[in-house]
Amino acid sequence: MKILVIGGGGREHAIAWRLAREPGVTVWASPGNPGIARSATCLAPPRPGVDGYLQVAESVQPDLTVVGPEAPLVAGITDAFQGRGFRVLGPERKAAQLEASKIFAKQVMAEAAIPTAAYRVTQTFDQAMECIREFSYPLVLKADGLAAGKGVVIAHDQPEAERAVRALHSALGPRIVIEEFLHGEEASFIVLSDGAKVIPLEASQDHKTIRENDEGPNTGGMGAYCDGRILTPAQTAEILDRVIHPAIHYMSARGTPFTGFLYAGLMVTPQGVKVLEFNVRLGDPETQSLLHRIQGGFANALYAAASGNLAGVDLDWKTGPSVCVVLASAGYPEQPRIGDPISGIQEAEDSGAVVFHAGTRLGPAGLETSGGRVLGVTASGGDLRQAIDNAYRGVSAIHFEGMQFRKDIGRKGLKRW
Repeated sequence: MKILVIGGGGREHAIAWRLAREPGVTVWASPGNPGIARSATCLAPPRPGVDGYLQVAESVQPDLTVVGPEAPLVAGITDAFQGRGFRVLGPERKAAQLEASKIFAKQVMAEAAIPTAAYRVTQTFDQAMECIREFSYPLVLKADGLAAGKGVVIAHDQPEAERAVRALHSALGPRIVIEEFLHGEEASFIVLSDGAKVIPLEASQDHKTIRENDEGPNTGGMGAYCDGRILTPAQTAEILDRVIHPAIHYMSARGTPFTGFLYAGLMVTPQGVKVLEFNVRLGDPETQSLLHRIQGGFANALYAAASGNLAGVDLDWKTGPSVCVVLASAGYPEQPRIGDPISGIQEAEDSGAVVFHAGTRLGPAGLETSGGRVLGVTASGGDLRQAIDNAYRGVSAIHFEGMQFRKDIGRKGLKRW
């Protein structure tokens, strides 16, 4: 089977790495990155946007195309590929609005009776400034559109909320969702859907803020761990019954069936599970910990979902948990520095970790940083403590100037169990 992976970040590296280990699978990636090039043939699109990816597909003639990032999905890459006769995994543009618009996602949750935080939608700067006076603190402010994981602000008092409104309005536009702050334990729950049926993946937990103990500004994710104990069987059943199946059925009923990976960002509260957000693709860095645990059946499952027939399809999982620690560049998330030489990746992998590339490039002197989140160091273990130790052993081998990483990835799990 020939599979084309669209994207060039850590998520796409993990997808390509996992697929390349499946029997009979050959992988291409566009645009790819230096790490992906170890598992796939990387082809730069000859022009920006969907048309460039279509040209790559025309040259490769893949049996399946897997779209990693949200931006091409929102731009309609699935619609375009299907129009040319290509089998592609990822929601069509109208279904991708679940992530493209926080307001649309909230409307879906309300109409499908999916539990979520109380919220207000504001369309103008003045409405937002008035609304923040009506909520108790802390409260959450979310830009309506795509923001690469950085369009969410938790404000602890009114002055902080006012600053957030100004910043979001200036950078991302006037439409803002303001909602109550939910207390509890976060979890990421992702399913693979063929438009009607779903295969749930193991639960994982992202670490969104830049510093330990969930402090500092939000990022695209500073690490994640995947462990079968994050959710109980009863909680998993609740999520499927009250969140996933209602969302899939609602999207189908409105004529925009959802095919691909549906990501539900959840808060497990004392009142039950509530949805923080929907994404329309695999989460990053959750993908890196998730796919490190899958040991078979991934390519077959993706092909079956894209073909509309997941009946009888299963994934083969390792039993032990896995941990991904993100290494970020100096200045991230505000002003990431690029061009710093990277060393120690081979030593990290010799220690047993897998190093997924997210923001790297080949410079005159070798591998160097090219973005905010640079690498994801991922390892598994017989238990969570061992997985954490294995991941951080890999981290200790890697160096680039100004390297940032959290030292507490997975620690919440150790405290819980």
